[in-house]
Amino acid sequence: MAQEFLLVDGYNIIFSWPELKKIVKEGSLESARIRLADILCNYQGFRKNEVILVFDGYKSKGNLGTVIHYHNIDIVYTKEAQTADQFIEAVSYQMALDYQIRVATSDGLEQMIILAKGAVRMSAPELRREVKEAEKEIKKAQQSIKIQNSRNSLLDNLDPKQAEFLRQLRLQETLEPEEMKKINEKQQQQSQKPKKKKKK
Repeated sequence: MAQEFLLVDGYNIIFSWPELKKIVKEGSLESARIRLADILCNYQGFRKNEVILVFDGYKSKGNLGTVIHYHNIDIVYTKEAQTADQFIEAVSYQMALDYQIRVATSDGLEQMIILAKGAVRMSAPELRREVKEAEKEIKKAQQSIKIQNSRNSLLDNLDPKQAEFLRQLRLQETLEPEEMKKINEKQQQQSQKPKKKKKK
């Protein structure tokens, strides 16, 4: 399967997600950009795709465009006279033949154009749902690791016999029924063997 690239129209997502729009209303567009970037970093770590977050830089006079590698994603600030839409459309056209391209935006016109370029569209609410699902799975994995570490810590504090008993219980949880049956039969046979009398 072709490698997946997710292109995100940054400002479109910021002004579509309530939690990010709230940050902007509180007076910090830069904080909203950073928050979105951090969210996408976690999402990328879970999904293992390539994420490119694109922001308009076309209003900045003399701006040559900037690409920043931020943790595990790339952030693009477009050059003067180039909008995020135009950048995303050009990249989609160039890469769609060799890669699986998904574009996250709720701009209706842009969605129509990227479909024509061979990319898959994703609305801002759809991306938000995927991000929330990824966050749930990450929390489950973290909780599982925490429980496992807690169990290991418990074994470290037990005497050898108690620790071995708990290890056997864990083993029983992972064994197939037939394997478990054989182990139980073997243990039963050993327990029924007559004990040797001590010589006086």
